[in-house]
Amino acid sequence: MDDPNGGQIALFIVLGLVLLFVIIALVRAVKIVPQAVSIIVERLGRYSRTLDAGLHLLIPFVDRVRAGVDLREQVVSFPPQPVITSDNLVVSIDTVIYFQVTEPKSAVYEIANYIQGIEQLTVTTLRNVVGSMDLEQTLTSRDQINGQLRGVLDEATGRWGVRVNRVELKSIDPPDSIKGSMEQQMRAERDRRAAILTAEGFKQSQILTAEGEKQAAILRAEGGAQAAILTAEGEARAILQVFDAVHRGDADPKLLAYQYLQTLPKIAASPSNKMWFLPSELTSALGAFAKGFGGPVSDDDGGVQDSGRAAGTSPLGDDLPPTTLTDPGEALAEARRESAAATADATSSGTLSGLPFDPSVEQGQRPGGAAVPPRSPEPPPQDAPTG
Repeated sequence: MDDPNGGQIALFIVLGLVLLFVIIALVRAVKIVPQAVSIIVERLGRYSRTLDAGLHLLIPFVDRVRAGVDLREQVVSFPPQPVITSDNLVVSIDTVIYFQVTEPKSAVYEIANYIQGIEQLTVTTLRNVVGSMDLEQTLTSRDQINGQLRGVLDEATGRWGVRVNRVELKSIDPPDSIKGSMEQQMRAERDRRAAILTAEGFKQSQILTAEGEKQAAILRAEGGAQAAILTAEGEARAILQVFDAVHRGDADPKLLAYQYLQTLPKIAASPSNKMWFLPSELTSALGAFAKGFGGPVSDDDGGVQDSGRAAGTSPLGDDLPPTTLTDPGEALAEARRESAAATADATSSGTLSGLPFDPSVEQGQRPGGAAVPPRSPEPPPQDAPTG
């Protein structure tokens, strides 16, 4: 007879296998797809459908998940690639690609590895673009290179279900020798610009300085001209007033002789004068001065001259104050004292007018009626008419 315990054990094993199969089938039949991910499903080896985000049911052992595709924008940095420019210089260019999968089916079935395909296409396109430019254009035409690369890559990857959004050149590294030459060129260019700016500044400074000096000279000349004009007008006014005052004060021979005697000491006032001459008309001047004490001056016909001036005949009008004269006796005494001082000074110097000194001659005079002007550092005050 069969053992009943052995049959129960076999039954339990079969039930366990059936339960395990059911669990595995349920697990394979239920598929949860996350957001921004697409899953390619094949049925019996052929493309069936594309599963988007959410809960999906599959036929166990009939439907199979081929691949999951990330739909987010991806960034891939490719290693530096050596590129030869048109002037036969090797530069190392590092690129960065921004792309996004738009058709998961094409990205899975049209190309085996779309990332590797994008990398190789970027390298070949970059060499074609940079090969037509020299080093200077390559360094200054990043935007142009980026635009050409993006156009070529977007056209080629469109059938792969991939859209290239941006292409950026991360770095362009020329050889070290070229770097040194470029630094020297940049330094020389900056020195040239600095020299030009310095020269321009110096030029502007000189122009402004010259303009300032020109304006200052013009202002000084105008000031000097106005000062000269005002000085001349003042002197003319003073001369006119003195002339009018002399005519108002009745300038008879007494006054003229007195002014003549006051002028003579100024001739010998300079300390550099070693020899000076006396005018011959000094005696007549003193005679006229002394004669003035006798009364009014007579003319040739014996008449008395009227030295007065009628009022209102002054060229400046009658608005000037009255003029007073010094007493003739005091003026004569002052003139004699000055003449005696001049004679004493001539005695100490040794000679007078080239003749030996004669003490018998009256002080203040020489033979022939010549008067000796005083040699005094301080001339006597003049009681001149005031105007």
